[in-house]
Amino acid sequence: MTKIIGNSLPSIPWQDRPEGYEMPIWRYDNNPIIKRDAIPSSNSIFNSAVVPFKDGYAGVFRCDSKSISMDIFTGFSKDGINFDISHDPIEFQCEEEEISKCEFRYDPRICYIEDRYYVTWCNGYHGPTIGIGYTFDFKEFHQIENAFLPFNRNGVLFPRKINGKYAMLSRPSDNGHTPFGDIFYSQSTDLTYWGHHRHVMETVKGNESAWQSTKIGPGPIPIETDEGWLLIYHGVITTCNGFVYRMGCALLDIDEPWKVKYRSKNYIMTPLTNYECIGDVPNVIFPCAALTDSDTGRIALYYGCADTVTGLAFTTVDILIDYLKKNSFDR
Repeated sequence: MTKIIGNSLPSIPWQDRPEGYEMPIWRYDNNPIIKRDAIPSSNSIFNSAVVPFKDGYAGVFRCDSKSISMDIFTGFSKDGINFDISHDPIEFQCEEEEISKCEFRYDPRICYIEDRYYVTWCNGYHGPTIGIGYTFDFKEFHQIENAFLPFNRNGVLFPRKINGKYAMLSRPSDNGHTPFGDIFYSQSTDLTYWGHHRHVMETVKGNESAWQSTKIGPGPIPIETDEGWLLIYHGVITTCNGFVYRMGCALLDIDEPWKVKYRSKNYIMTPLTNYECIGDVPNVIFPCAALTDSDTGRIALYYGCADTVTGLAFTTVDILIDYLKKNSFDR
C-alpha cells in the first residue's frame, strides 16, 4: 500500500471505478463538468486548476474569450463539480510595471505552500514564460517576478520546499507551438531567482513509447507519497492529422526529484470521448490539477478536453502506482 503524504479530504469528488474497467483512470460519467460557455464571454474553458478552500473548493480557470483572448478567472464550488466562475478575469496587483502588462495568461496551476496559494501560469512577456502570483483569499492576487526567460511553458511548483528551496518543474520551449520539449527541475530560495536546473525526463524517440515522442510537460502539482513524488504529465505525438495529447505518470525521488524511479511506458489515459476528440483542438487531454485524500488514497483529476471544456476523472494512488510499476521503462 502506498500512502499519500498530506491532509485528508473527505469531501473529495468521487465515483467508483466501473466494474470490469481495466485502465487506471476512469471518467466522471457526467463530463464535461464545465462547458465552454459557462460564462457570457467565454468561447472555451479548459486547462484549469482546483484546490480545497475553506468548506469547499476554489479554482483558477483558463477562459478563452469569444475574441479568443486568453486570460484566467477565479471560480468556487461546494462539491468540486459545479463551479460558479467569475465573469471578470483576475486583476493582479504588481509593483513592477514592466511585468504587469498582460500579453496573455493561460494553463494555470495552484499550489498551496506554507500560508498562501501560489498561482503559476503561462505568461506572455516577449514570448511565453512562467508567471507567478499568490493569493490568500482568491479575491486579491499579487504578481511577482516571472520565473524564467522566454521561452517556457507548464510551470508547476512542488507543494513544499525541498532541501530548503522552492522547487518547480517546467518545459523550456520556443516561441511557437513547440515541436519539442523535455521536463526540467529548477529551484529558488526566494521565488524570484531560479537556478540549479536539472534535466528530469526527455521525449521518447522511436517506437518504444511513441505517444510521448514529440514533447512532454508536467501536469498537476506533484503528489507526495511515501515512495516518492507522483508526477502526472502529458505526452504528445505528432501524427499525420496533428498533435495528440495523452496522459502518463512517473515516480520521482523524494529528495532529488530530477531522478526518475519509474516512468510509464504505456499512457494512463487517452482521448476517447466526443468531448476529448472534438473541439477547438481535437484529440487533447491536458491534466492541470489533482485533489487527494490521504485517508483513502483517492485522487480526482481535472483536465482540459480538446482545448474546449473541462473534465473530471478518478483514480487511487495504489491503482496508479501499481499500473506504473507494471508498465515502466528505463528513461
